Amino acid sequence: MANSAQAKKRARQIDRRTDVNKARRSRIRTFVRKLEEAITGGNAKEAGEALRAVQPEIMRGVSKGIMHKNTASRKMSRLSARVKALSA
Repeated sequence: MANSAQAKKRARQIDRRTDVNKARRSRIRTFVRKLEEAITGGNAKEAGEALRAVQPEIMRGVSKGIMHKNTASRKMSRLSARVKALSA
């Protein structure tokens, strides 16, 4: 348990940041899930729109420190390939 005032304050800040980060991660997962549903549904147009909505969300996660840059790039690459295969 935190004893000093500074440690107590940092613990409060961590709790607030944890909630914000959970919300951001959940938002990204929601966008990805919508894209996955469009891909499995076979709708190329809807999947393309969902992909364009997912990309800024994932990159925003990178800039906010939720996700590593390479992880985000890998996810975007794989999702893009699946959408491209669907439209082909």
